[in-house]
Amino acid sequence: MSPDPLVARQVNWTQYDPRRSPAHYESFYLRANHPERPLAFWLRYTIFSPADDAQRARGELWAVVFDGESGEHATAKLDVPLGECRFSTTSFDVEVAGAALDGGGLHGAAGDISWRLRYEGTQSPLYLLPRRLYRGGFPKAKTLVGLPMASFTGTVEVAGRRIEVDGWPGSQNHNWGSRHTDRYAFGQVAGFDNAPDSFLEVATARNRIGPLWTPSLTLLVLRHRGREHTLTSLPRAARARARVAPGRWTFATGDATVRVEGRVEAPESAFVCLEYRNPPGGVKLCRNTKLAAAEVVVTDRASGEREVLTSTHRALFEILADHPG
Repeated sequence: MSPDPLVARQVNWTQYDPRRSPAHYESFYLRANHPERPLAFWLRYTIFSPADDAQRARGELWAVVFDGESGEHATAKLDVPLGECRFSTTSFDVEVAGAALDGGGLHGAAGDISWRLRYEGTQSPLYLLPRRLYRGGFPKAKTLVGLPMASFTGTVEVAGRRIEVDGWPGSQNHNWGSRHTDRYAFGQVAGFDNAPDSFLEVATARNRIGPLWTPSLTLLVLRHRGREHTLTSLPRAARARARVAPGRWTFATGDATVRVEGRVEAPESAFVCLEYRNPPGGVKLCRNTKLAAAEVVVTDRASGEREVLTSTHRALFEILADHPG
């Protein structure tokens, strides 16, 4: 029986079971931003298992350091046989190519990037999908935030340059599935400039069924001023409005109590392009930045009170699509 991600202590237990299905990807990723400067890191520990042969399953270790001051972003990736990795199904215990991760810290190295970090936080996990969908085979891709508003401390090094990490806000995240979503825009803000304790998770996604495309679905969770606005039901996601362009994404959704409108944007120079292998075959292209700007307008339906949350350069912004090749 697979770990249950709705049970708090099992949120970060590995879901992969090749006896049930060889087709699988699974990632544990951590990201954080400097509180003031346009600097960020993204570290990802991943399983990739192709649909046709679990014996060819691999462990992947990804690292990106985003530097908006120099305009130069460092990227690295290692790929090793899964048998040389550890992904525990009974605890949060991961190791890829000698790089380890658990519920309190992580260390490792890939290419010119190395890290030794601790992280902590008190928030409960955040679920972007309706909770019932975390059990069973639909949808094919699932995602959650194991620890929103995590605080990171330690060091990251890039080609010998040491970056001190002292209380950087970020998150620890877990996603998995038998195939990647066909197209999505994904955003996350761990602390706005004018609301440092607020957290946003939002996605606009479409899938292909044979030759046909599903309608666009926009799901959003906002934790703000001690409340969680969970706008994730499938009917509401289908009614939400969104527009995705290469460097700009706008969205609007709400319920009887609140309306949330937002935009996330970044220049081309802020992105790196990463290739994600898809378990059924093929490759997806992910345009990825952790230095995007975001603006979110929260309107209380009852009072009409309107609040604008802003982040100058600390928003996660990803766009996934088919590889053009």
